[in-house]
Amino acid sequence: MKQFPDFLKAIPHKFGPKEEQVLKRAYEFSYKAHQGQKRKNGDPYFLHPREAAITLGQIFPDSSTLAATLLHDVPEDTAFSIEKLETEFGPEIAHLIDGVTQLGQVRMKDSKDKFYVENLRKLFIATSQDIRVILIKLADRIHNMRTISFIPPDKQLKVAGETLEIYAPIAARLGIGSWKDELEDLSFKIVYPKDYVTTQKLLDEELESRKESVKEMEKMLHHILRTEGIKYLEITGRIKRLYSLFRKLQKYQKDLSKVHDIIALRIITKSTADCYAALGVIHKHFQPLPGRIKDYIATPKPNGYQSLHTTVFNKESKTFEIQIRTDLMHEEAERGVAAHWFYAEEGKPEGVGRVQANWIKELQSWQEETKNPEEFLESLKIDFFRDRIFVFTPKGDIKDLPAGASVIDFAFAVHTDLGYHMMGAKINGKMGSIFDELENEDTVEIIKIKKEAVISRDWLKAAKTHSAHNRIRHYLNEHNQSIINRIKELKLKDFTLPRFFRKK
Repeated sequence: MKQFPDFLKAIPHKFGPKEEQVLKRAYEFSYKAHQGQKRKNGDPYFLHPREAAITLGQIFPDSSTLAATLLHDVPEDTAFSIEKLETEFGPEIAHLIDGVTQLGQVRMKDSKDKFYVENLRKLFIATSQDIRVILIKLADRIHNMRTISFIPPDKQLKVAGETLEIYAPIAARLGIGSWKDELEDLSFKIVYPKDYVTTQKLLDEELESRKESVKEMEKMLHHILRTEGIKYLEITGRIKRLYSLFRKLQKYQKDLSKVHDIIALRIITKSTADCYAALGVIHKHFQPLPGRIKDYIATPKPNGYQSLHTTVFNKESKTFEIQIRTDLMHEEAERGVAAHWFYAEEGKPEGVGRVQANWIKELQSWQEETKNPEEFLESLKIDFFRDRIFVFTPKGDIKDLPAGASVIDFAFAVHTDLGYHMMGAKINGKMGSIFDELENEDTVEIIKIKKEAVISRDWLKAAKTHSAHNRIRHYLNEHNQSIINRIKELKLKDFTLPRFFRKK
């Protein structure tokens, strides 16, 4: 068993004496509590919380959170209670451990099982209350997926399916790219084994055919940037992850020639100005592919991702994606919300762990609004777990919507009142219908009328988001109720009419 100093060396962060002391106590407590316990592969059980803590430490080296990760399985798997841990380590660490224990009850059962849905609720309540709880759970899941080959095949399929359906999308929404990619690929191999092998073969063939051109392109980029006097730190290569490539191939009917970002070269700079300067000289020397220039620095994705993307042709007319970002943007692309929290909150400030992105606030409102378990689950599948598109208001604000969302979804995402008073929309400057499906990076202007719009059940069919569905149902219920009340009034009046006015 490796000792505590080795554990500290594995985490790229310098802890203060008090933080180090807390971590050492948690390390030793967990080691003793799990003594004698074995994992399915025969390793001492303590290796699991230790490895989970090291994984988390790579992106989020907060001592309290890492201590809780080391201790996260103690209440369930040993004789020590959560009360004992609170006595030993204080309320903050105990709160995190208790949150992870509750999330441990989330399992992939029949989606109509009310306990499954209620456990999903617990997952999202924990996410909205303290982001650190879900970070621990994700680190726990990553190590379990890395060692999944030691459990029975039927259980592997269940755990991998749960990871692909729940945990990888959460990592994506938190902006933790490295975790999302690993969780997806580890699950892909188990859930879709034939597709995994086919995709791997396609990728290997493509990489082999382009090996020399990638080296040549990288060499040319170094030469151009130096010659033009552009400051940069490094140029690295990125190969598209297997599951991501599989999804793209599904979208393009398995036509590999339509996937332009199989290989991407990343230019890392020190400043935003250098990013734009690098983009300028690259376009000076290489012809860009129209429609493939993305400025996520000026308009970051809702999860915080920032970078410049362009796709260019080399001298053999092969396409290459080039991503340009600062070193801080690159860190944040890998760490996501964890990076934002750690840079902003370093030094144990008030409100620790209360980072809340807009979608997390939405989750809280879902808990309050949705009482029906099936409706809640359906909302999650449609609105949370699906691919996302980013749609702009005329002022440049970004609305994060599920793929397939319509103008109706966009209007209600901007403001409830706008949804109730729309009669049409301009999509990228052209007139469109409120039922039109939106594409990524569309700019939408809602045409508003003073009087309330006439909302029909057709709106429900076109809407994809939980928010829009709720508002439309509310309108229809109130409207139908007023019609029913009017009919009742008319029937009552009918009884007061003279007999000869009534039909025999």
